[in-house]
Amino acid sequence: PNCLITLQRKGRTFGYFCRKRFVRDDGTPCDEIALNPVHFKSRSLEESLSTLVHEMVHLWQHHFGTSGRGRYHNRQWADKMKSIGLQPSHTGAPGGNELGDQMTHYIIEGGAFARACKELTGKGFKIEWRDDAPAQTSTVPLALTKGGALSGAIGKRPATPSPKAGKRVKYSCPACGLNAWAKHGAHLLCGEDQLPMDAT
Repeated sequence: PNCLITLQRKGRTFGYFCRKRFVRDDGTPCDEIALNPVHFKSRSLEESLSTLVHEMVHLWQHHFGTSGRGRYHNRQWADKMKSIGLQPSHTGAPGGNELGDQMTHYIIEGGAFARACKELTGKGFKIEWRDDAPAQTSTVPLALTKGGALSGAIGKRPATPSPKAGKRVKYSCPACGLNAWAKHGAHLLCGEDQLPMDAT
């Protein structure tokens, strides 16, 4: 089904899927696929489009399949990814696990996605606008979830505040903006969105 595609700079990810994130005036709900424009300039067009398609698989599974529990990327998700030419891998490289809580992918050479992407870009399709913010430096695998709707792209981790004895760090949910304070290095999840909260 149709969904809203948004651009979100918050968070440490290339993109994510949230089920029923928006609602129209008449009460009709709509899912969201968010892409992070900060990474458009550091990644190829093919890589950025593969993130969109990765999130479309989560959308498909939410409506026509059975999503894994919590943040878990299950066998149905992995099989669908492979059938469209994206190889699940927790490392983003050959040999990585296909299933798990933290999951990304790489493009299968000559696969359905690679062929469709080549045809699309051959017609002149491109992303003309880029975020002009400085790129982050380190990468970490990250899977995001919203009520059983899973995501999994490798994202860029923002700089982590340096630890200070007795100093609490502010953490924020990338989806709803909820704030919490905890010790440096804590791993917090937003209870509403079930997303990892970022140190800010």
